[in-house]
This record gives sequence, C-alpha cells and structure tokens, in this order.
Amino acid sequence: MKSVEEHLTGILETVAPLAPLELQLLDAHGSLLVDDAAATVDLPAFDNSSMDGYAVRLADVADADERYPAVLEVIADIPAGTSSDATLEAGTCARIMTGAPIPAGTEAIVPVEWTDAGMPTVRITRAPKEGQYIRRHGDDVTTGQTVLEAGTELASAQIGLLAAIGRDRVRVRPRPRVVILSTGSELVPPGRPLAAGQIRDSNSYMLTAAAREAGAIAYRVGNVPDDPKVLIDTIEDQLIRADAVVTTGGVSAGAYDVVKEVLSELGTVAFEKVAMQPGMPQGFGTIGPDATPIFTLPGNPVSAFVSFEVFVRPALQKMRGTAAFDRETVRARCTKAFGSPEGKRQFVRARLTPGTEPGRPATVEPVGGHGSHLIGSLALANALIVVPEGTAEVRKGSTVDVMVL
Repeated sequence: MKSVEEHLTGILETVAPLAPLELQLLDAHGSLLVDDAAATVDLPAFDNSSMDGYAVRLADVADADERYPAVLEVIADIPAGTSSDATLEAGTCARIMTGAPIPAGTEAIVPVEWTDAGMPTVRITRAPKEGQYIRRHGDDVTTGQTVLEAGTELASAQIGLLAAIGRDRVRVRPRPRVVILSTGSELVPPGRPLAAGQIRDSNSYMLTAAAREAGAIAYRVGNVPDDPKVLIDTIEDQLIRADAVVTTGGVSAGAYDVVKEVLSELGTVAFEKVAMQPGMPQGFGTIGPDATPIFTLPGNPVSAFVSFEVFVRPALQKMRGTAAFDRETVRARCTKAFGSPEGKRQFVRARLTPGTEPGRPATVEPVGGHGSHLIGSLALANALIVVPEGTAEVRKGSTVDVMVL
C-alpha cells in the first residue's frame, strides 16, 4: 500500500495553480489577488463630515451649554455629493450632512443631537473639540499606498476597498471549477421516495459543500447509475466546465464498481490502496484533452469526506494559488482511549475543545464509532484525530495531533 504522503505528493505534483485571469470585481470574489493593488487616489479624497450636524468655528461655541446655548446664523446647507463656496466667519455656521465636504473655516462638526436642528439660526448646547467629527483627507489611504498584497483572498471587505479606490477589474487566480458526481444505481436524491434496497445520495451534496468551503466553484451533477457508457459520457460532457472532477463510489473490487472499470481502460487514472482508515481505496489521474485532474473517492460517506480533506482539499488550494495547502493541525489531550490499525494512518472523528486558560491544554474526544458509514457522528465532529501508522492504541490522557475542521 502507498503511504498517505506518497499519494498526496503525487497529486500535488500533478496539479498546478490556475492561470491568472482579469475579472470584474464581483466575479473575483473569493479568488486570490495575483498582483499588489495600489491606491491611485487618497481616501477620503477631501475633508468631510462624519456626522449630520453643523460645521462651526471653535471660538463661536466654546462656552455653549444647555443653560447658555450658542446661537449662530446658518449661512449654507451642504448635503452629501455637493460642495459649497461658503466661508465661515464669526457667528456663522453651515448645516452639513454625513460625507459632505466641509466649508472653509470649519474647525469642528457639531452633531445635530447637540442642537435644536434650527434654520436659519441654530442653538448649540455643547462645545466640540478641535477637529471632532471631521474625516481628514487621506487619513485612511494615500495615493501610491499598497492596500492589498498579492495572494490576498478577496472577501467582502477587500472587494469594498478595491471599489473605493476605483478598481472595477483585477487580475486573480480564479476559483477552481469542480464537478462532483456520485455513482451507484442504488442512489436516490433526497426528496424522492426510496424503493427496497435504495439509499439517499448524500455524498454528492456533502462533497459539493466541501468543495465550496475550500474556495471552489462546485457543480453537483448528482448520481450516475452503474452503467459504464453513461458514466464516461457524463464525465466527458462535464469536462467543458471542469478544472477538476470528483467522483465518489465504484472504486473497490466489486462486480459493479464501474468507475474503476471505465477509467482503468483509459490508462490515465491509477487505482491504489492507501495506508489509511477510512478511505483505503483511492484513485487519481487526469482525463480529457486538457488533462483535467480527476479524484475517485470511496463511496462510504465518512471515507469520502476524509479522502476529500486529506487529498482533494490540498489540491484545490494549490490550484487556487494559496501558500498553505493543509488544514490547521493542533495538539490536544485525548479524553478517551481507543485502538488504531497498525500500519495505517487513522483519521478519527472528534470534538475539539480549545484550552480555556494557560496551563489547560485543548482536549479532544472521539465521537461515534469507527464505521465509515456513520455519517451521523461525522456531522457532530469539528476535527479529526490523526493517529500515525505505527500506533496501535491511543491512551486516555495522551497528547495527539488534531486536524481542525
């Protein structure tokens, strides 16, 4: 059997980062920036008010309070999106809205809540400090400043920043497009009645969600019957929109394991046993004119999920252009004893509880049994305990490696 490292290394040597594309800003959401992004404007572009209120000179309101309010003449009304050529002189002020440019002579903004909101005169009952509620030109971003570095993932805040500096297109590594399909004539989508011997197709839903969580654009094809022609036709039809294909089921040694039967004939996919539990039967290779990577995962839900986390997710991260491919791994104290098959790396579903204070390390507790069909316990897990190949028993209280999900 191959080791986990050998199988993963072969995968990562085959896949490559996707070629950069220039995309519209919203289409780039979730992608990684290829180049540094520099500001071509200052933010804010001009001094402006951060409150609805009145632009004032400090000397005119220095003694204002509830008992003796300052009464000023309002000489201008400045909404956002406009400007004013007014200049504040002694005894005058300007009504101003949030975001509007401040008039000449302004030393502070008095919020409307500190006034009677009057026009054409206003009564002010509280004195502001110098510069209070004024957003100064360039105090956020200055022209030429690098605002986002290459490799930054463009989430909502980063998209907003790029829009603010005027960028409507950016060069990114696009998100990988992943086609997901389940094989097996016994599979039925949720929402439809089950006949005798049939089961729900949960894997295609689970793996589609997992691919999206990994930053990919995932397309769920659904389940394909145990028919070699239907399978190969389905895969070939999907290659036009796929940067990677993931199948689940049909990779063992059964008489109807058509994935192995069909793809073995093409000579591009190697089916091997990997020294791990769950998920021993694995297949990987390339298919089609563009040598699209294809991952053939086991059909049992836990095996499929663990295989995705260990092999597919790192490959998708490399295709996205990220620097780190693996999930975070931490050390934690195991609260229960359990056995592990010698010679195989075991991935045990578990609940990880972070340490609450210094000197009290994180703890982790296995959940459910070892069966690779037990999807109920998989849904309770937030981590996988990683047990090395040479370990046959994990004792209660021992420290273990934990992959954080």
